[in-house]
Amino acid sequence: MTVVTRMQPLAITHYTATTALGRGREAQWRALENERTGLAKCTFDTNSLDCWAGAVAGLDQPLRSDLAAWECRNNRLAQLALSQDGFDVAAKDLRARVGSDRIGVFMGTSTAGIHHAELAYRSIENGKLPEWFSHRHTQSSASTGEFVAAYFELSGPTFVISTACSSSAKVFAAAQRAIQAGLCDAAIVGGVDSLCLTTLYGFNALQLVSNEMCRPADATRNGISIGEAAGFAIVDGSAKSAMQLLGYGESSDAHHMSAPSPDGAGAASSMRAALQRANLAATEIDYINLHGTGTQANDAAEDKGVCAAEMGTTPCSSTKGWTGHTLGAAGIVESVFAMLCIENGFMPRSLNTREKDPKLVSNILLESRRQTVRNVMSNSFGFGGSNCSLIFGASR
Repeated sequence: MTVVTRMQPLAITHYTATTALGRGREAQWRALENERTGLAKCTFDTNSLDCWAGAVAGLDQPLRSDLAAWECRNNRLAQLALSQDGFDVAAKDLRARVGSDRIGVFMGTSTAGIHHAELAYRSIENGKLPEWFSHRHTQSSASTGEFVAAYFELSGPTFVISTACSSSAKVFAAAQRAIQAGLCDAAIVGGVDSLCLTTLYGFNALQLVSNEMCRPADATRNGISIGEAAGFAIVDGSAKSAMQLLGYGESSDAHHMSAPSPDGAGAASSMRAALQRANLAATEIDYINLHGTGTQANDAAEDKGVCAAEMGTTPCSSTKGWTGHTLGAAGIVESVFAMLCIENGFMPRSLNTREKDPKLVSNILLESRRQTVRNVMSNSFGFGGSNCSLIFGASR
């Protein structure tokens, strides 16, 4: 049995997100509060799929002139999110206080700038890709972290995690370990994933894309709606803040390339580890933001995991009915939602769910609640059974 040591809470001083719901924390909160989805019929690029998607508006703004080499949809989405909620000012203030070499950058992504590559391959002439295409600055997964580091002129450790849908949840764990090891004093963590034909048609080939808005935990759910998003947070090893990362847990199913382990054992393991690091009992979690993709296999496996971790009565729901599944950005987006729930004393219902699957045992909310929320667990489970559970809480 793996021994998990309690971690010191890590201060989260600033956070932001851009999704199909709009730009910044306020847009996310108002949509949650008013139960307004960001999903719409998918009209992205040349796709001909009958599906819904969570597309972000306003990505026609080019990158800052000094960052032109990084030009692509993914980095435009990152720039949009970095420039809101005063996040860029806070990051620059942090750089002035601790130094550019003492701030780590930990990013998650699954697509990076793949859409830029799709456009480039359509423009091949005489067997050559167009000069405007740069693999390093766009399609490479590393580009997401390098772009954020370049945006703020940071020279500390820069690291990108690409574990599919758990990518930008695992960045919190990576940042905590780096700060604890003395590699940096603070970090910018986050994730960015933008729409591209590769993911739309890829998930459709797996028969996972729904022709309706996704309906997590619904009795007749039939798949996901893909979204795009960017989100960021500043974690600081020496700051005091009203919001904290209390614990994290990671596990690996090693069961299947794309399907979760049906017994939920890996999911339960990550949840238990997060509770142990936070020194919390299962009963002290007020709300769980489920991974809840809306596929038959995922929702059923997570349900078993939640119950095995002794949280079967804990109020829980998926927020993917608002944003769609934002893949590599899902972890940071749902972390932002977790913190908004704490700030506003709110538990969102499972949007679009018409009738709860009677086979699911956990306490899935079919109506939103307003009450004090102190501790929230957020689950993110990726392909290959790469699981991560995070616990956020108000400072003691």
